[in-house]
Amino acid sequence: MNFEKDAVLESHLNKVGAEQVLVKGHPAGLFVLFFTEMWERFSYYGMRALLVNFLVSTIAQHGWGWTNSEAMKLYGLYTGMVFLTPLFGGIIADRLTGYKKSIMVGAIIMTLGHISMAMEGFNKNFFLAGLVLIVLGNGLFKPNISSMVGKLYPDRGGKKDAGYTIFYMGINGGAFLGMMLCGYIGEKIGWHYGFGLAGIFMFLGMLQFYFAQRIFGKIGDTPEKENTVSEELNSDDEHPKHIVRDRLLVIAIFMFSSIVFHLAFEQAGGSMTIFAKNYTQRVLSGEAATIFKWADFALTIVPIIVITVVLLVLAKKIIRKYPLIILFSSISFVIIWSLCLWKVYREYHGMNSEVTVSWFPMLNSFFIITLATSFSKIWERVWNPSGPIKFAMGLTLVGVGFAALSIGSAEIPTGAKTASVSMIWLVSAYFFHTVGELCIGPVGLSYVSKLSPKKFLGLLFGFWFCANAIANFIGGFIGSYIDKITESHSMSFFFAVFTLIPMIAAVFLLLGNKKIKKMMHGID
Repeated sequence: MNFEKDAVLESHLNKVGAEQVLVKGHPAGLFVLFFTEMWERFSYYGMRALLVNFLVSTIAQHGWGWTNSEAMKLYGLYTGMVFLTPLFGGIIADRLTGYKKSIMVGAIIMTLGHISMAMEGFNKNFFLAGLVLIVLGNGLFKPNISSMVGKLYPDRGGKKDAGYTIFYMGINGGAFLGMMLCGYIGEKIGWHYGFGLAGIFMFLGMLQFYFAQRIFGKIGDTPEKENTVSEELNSDDEHPKHIVRDRLLVIAIFMFSSIVFHLAFEQAGGSMTIFAKNYTQRVLSGEAATIFKWADFALTIVPIIVITVVLLVLAKKIIRKYPLIILFSSISFVIIWSLCLWKVYREYHGMNSEVTVSWFPMLNSFFIITLATSFSKIWERVWNPSGPIKFAMGLTLVGVGFAALSIGSAEIPTGAKTASVSMIWLVSAYFFHTVGELCIGPVGLSYVSKLSPKKFLGLLFGFWFCANAIANFIGGFIGSYIDKITESHSMSFFFAVFTLIPMIAAVFLLLGNKKIKKMMHGID
């Protein structure tokens, strides 16, 4: 099969004035957005990996010495706001600025936010101001870059689902590198160095996108300019009202499913971080330490090799026409390779190995990087089940992950403040959570793009991320009761709650599959 030729896709790109060069059968613009989002996610997840750990660390450890409950409440508020502000960012882009300008302004604001957080040693207010700036910048950035991905593709067929899955690999490539490097440097060297490193890559990602804007043609221009193209490509206004209404209702159903999924999944940065810090055996020595060092070496090097290959393939296609894109991406990768090799060398020559708390959330992104391409090919060429089936699969798998944690923590006494549970349970949980995420995260983005009236695409992506905001508010609130629940019941009971809730939602999706498919009116 020749993946470099796709007449329908090339015709679509020609109509929007975008670069028609294809990389592995997908628009070159997808991979530019891939790397732009990658560095933004590096900055966000790198900082997030440190947040709760920094807050609950003692003053002697240069943290703030907060209680688990206090830290979880701030975590829930912050992550909730991160996903709430895209609603307003989508409206601003749809009506005023267009996607490109919103992404640029958002990137600048987030860069300033990370710089502010890096100065927390001077005054605590810098840290809090940095959180606010990241929330605001993310609101302008997050929904609009996702909207641009969708506009690179025609709506019908599996190509858009596959494209969003590749894009999702970029999201998690950045998350992986951010959690690994910012987490490691923050815990081992100094918190403010970890926060500052996140800002460097946000800045480099912004420069890369700035010099890449021509590659998207009219996609993401101001609303007036883009509407002339949208009117030619889309016939939303010609659809009967009941079709538009039904499709919006399907988006609402998927949003509710996403809320259920993410209120469990986002425990990764909250209660699962506390479980890793206080209840997991992380200090290794002897043969166990040696095995971990080699495993950590593989986890560090393999994903960055995969992402570097993606950059080289893109560079081969566009370097002559867009040299500055490749220049700033290359600078980023030189820094990343240097830091990764330094980390591996430092850990390999250490006498003992203490697994950092931030190492565990990194597994989610590692699994995504290694599995995303396979899922993309499955959806595109092997098996492409309906949206409700994919969502039900994701909800079931996140429940299975928490079932593993519930089983693993069964021996922890009620009310225990510390324990030494085997790492295997957390590793298993992150694996199942990741496979579940691949059934919901990129698929959800794709269906929002396909089912939404195009003139409201940014707004509806904003609503989509609002679902994540609600999930983070609820998940953070429930997570803040981890100490009370484990004191009155058990840690196993706490994780069992997150096992049952998503599985019950999955059953309802399976039962409603045929009805939901009918309401999509031909969108697959």
